Amino acid sequence: MQVLSAQPSAQDTASAQSSSHTVVLSISGMKCAGCVRAVESRLTQVEGVRSATVNLVTEVAVVEAQAGAVTAADLAEAVTQAGFKATPRTSDGDGDDLTAWVEAKRAEQQQQGRRLGLAIALLILSTIGHLHHFGWLTIPILSDLWFHALLATGTLAFPAREILIDGWQGIRRGAPNMNTLVALGSGSAYLASVVALVFPGLGWECFFDEPVMLLAFILLGRTLEQRARYRAADALRSLVELQPAVARLISNPATAGVAQTGVEVPARCLQVGEWVQVLPGEKISADGTLVTGQTTVDESMLTGESMPVLKQPGDGVTAGTVNQGGAIAIQVTGTGQNTVLAQMVRLVETAQSRKAPVQRLADLISGYFTYGVLSLAVLTFLFWYFVGLPHWPGVMDSALGMAHMGHTMTVTSSTLLVSLKLAIAVMVVACPCALGLATPTAILVGSGIGAERGLLLRGGDSLETIHHLDTVVFDKTGTLTQGQPQVTAIQVLGDELSETDILQLAATVESGTQHPLAKAIHRAATERELDLLQADEFDTQPGLGVVAQITWRDDVLPCALGNQLWMTQRGMVLDADVQDQVKALAIAGQTVVYVALGENIVGLVAIADQLRPEAVAVVNNLQAQGLQVRVLTGDSKEVAGAIATQLNLNPSQVMAEVSPQGKVDAIRQLQAEGHTVALMGDGINDAPALAQADVGISLHSGTDIAMETADVILMQNDLTGLLETLTLSRATFNKIRQNLAWAFAYNLVAIPLAAGVLLPVAGVSLSPAAAGGMMAFSSVAVVVNSLLLRR
Repeated sequence: MQVLSAQPSAQDTASAQSSSHTVVLSISGMKCAGCVRAVESRLTQVEGVRSATVNLVTEVAVVEAQAGAVTAADLAEAVTQAGFKATPRTSDGDGDDLTAWVEAKRAEQQQQGRRLGLAIALLILSTIGHLHHFGWLTIPILSDLWFHALLATGTLAFPAREILIDGWQGIRRGAPNMNTLVALGSGSAYLASVVALVFPGLGWECFFDEPVMLLAFILLGRTLEQRARYRAADALRSLVELQPAVARLISNPATAGVAQTGVEVPARCLQVGEWVQVLPGEKISADGTLVTGQTTVDESMLTGESMPVLKQPGDGVTAGTVNQGGAIAIQVTGTGQNTVLAQMVRLVETAQSRKAPVQRLADLISGYFTYGVLSLAVLTFLFWYFVGLPHWPGVMDSALGMAHMGHTMTVTSSTLLVSLKLAIAVMVVACPCALGLATPTAILVGSGIGAERGLLLRGGDSLETIHHLDTVVFDKTGTLTQGQPQVTAIQVLGDELSETDILQLAATVESGTQHPLAKAIHRAATERELDLLQADEFDTQPGLGVVAQITWRDDVLPCALGNQLWMTQRGMVLDADVQDQVKALAIAGQTVVYVALGENIVGLVAIADQLRPEAVAVVNNLQAQGLQVRVLTGDSKEVAGAIATQLNLNPSQVMAEVSPQGKVDAIRQLQAEGHTVALMGDGINDAPALAQADVGISLHSGTDIAMETADVILMQNDLTGLLETLTLSRATFNKIRQNLAWAFAYNLVAIPLAAGVLLPVAGVSLSPAAAGGMMAFSSVAVVVNSLLLRR
């Protein structure tokens, strides 16, 4: 039995968190995983920073730093010095930062679309100018080399300007990125063509069309990729858009039924305790308690359940949900960052910022990727210029391609040109973007789907761990059971007290405690209209019980409430008759709470809690999937045996009389045996065990400390959410593996192909333009594959 308060665990948690603080930065200018590594490296070099995680897709950095050691402004400045624009994000939970991010992405899409339109127009002109090579059409101006030089110059100066600038800055700061490769490739082709045009005596061939085609393909791919990435953030954007903008303040909740009686104010300005009117069809502007009226509320944004929920006076309502019935008045209980919706936004955003372990290899490789590609490009040039082409002169015509028919060049010029084009193709075809996007895009979509279905996951690391689970451990009270136990019997031991006295003593000692068993006692006392006694000096012992000094019949006596172990530790004598009564109740599946007054046990309170309707089916499903199921409970062995029977579990799968520390030890033992363990619980006492488990899962109805500790929160308060979480994790992780497999395979095939590995045997090579098209397609393919999760 777990009759205790949250204070010890909450204080420990607060103490642990007080030594560090989290800073969130918005970062712009990142193009690939190399940029991510550069930003993370720069942040971790700042004194006082413990860890830094950067998400390429959402452009967010989450930094854990020692409290007081560094400010958000210092971190932003450090990132700015590394060549990326960074601004601190606020933490008021009102969604302003995320709204600004959405608007910035829309503006960026429009700007990218304009660049792409201009690049395609230049590409069309360049293509028309080459029709004379096929004997179709000769246009005097469009077919002139100087005009093609002008087209290439315009492409580099306008639509591709940011690529060139960012690529150059990457070289300057010692952190070359994807833009560096593209800039070097297109710039080399352009400069070689300029030299050939200005000095025709060299016998070089101009290929101004290559940078135009290359950059057009790059911009097309990035536009498609950007739109796909924007779609991947749909869930987070939808949550942000649910934030109510205005609220209607009223001075008297009795006027809620009169239309437009309040004063409209920004929702963020609401304060706890104020009354707000909500008319039919409007969003509820803050978390609160229904004071006046009756209605149905659409909570699908919160739980994923489409059926409206009936709300009556006294029921809680959540900001962002929709009032579907009559006009109501609510009293505000949560605003700003304290609303459930704001917490959901933070959880989803955090989930999309935390990395899965599988991403570490990709990030490690991507960090050095650009250096490796530049080295391969140099080696490609040197090999073909000094070794390849002199030994295989027959491949020269194949490598030069159709664009150079009818031109005469010296062998030396041809060798230089072919070697240069192959080196450019290597620089352009390589794609660290695919590696960098493989994991975050899948996690972005997966966590978004989870949020839409009422499954909040704290990060990609949780998703990956869930995929590897082999053992699921359940807490009993409030998790497997409905968490609303009822007092079923009160037994008086002795002749001095009545059942009413026992219940009054128990309710007084449990006053202020929110455990389900304590609530059952409170409800029973309320139903009998019993007043609480005067009491102080409350002392709670985790997993045992609680004691207080109670004024009883003109005397002050200690009154203890708890389990058998708690009574034994306090020196109470349990005679055979009492033990028989307790055993009979326990065999019937009831939890027994001992009540002691002074030095004697004076009564027993029997409490029963029914299993959740879906509990048996969920446990059977987990076992059918090959997962081991365990149940940990603080209740007696008899109660645990009754639960095991109802769940079709072996007695060995249920551990009884387990203290909070015992739960931690039990999970550690399973982990020591090589198991990957998930714990599902919702009580205050479950927090340490939730932290110890590989994956902690909590119902939304659980205590705040349990939800803060858990890795997964089930907003529907339904155990079937666990099965959905397992399915989502497997699907997401499979997408991550597919993306990474594609990214690695693409680069393993494309780079040798661009380097001319097939030239000697098949006469096949990639032009820089074709390489650019392949590179753009590889990134788009990864993002689109992640989006397929929605199917």
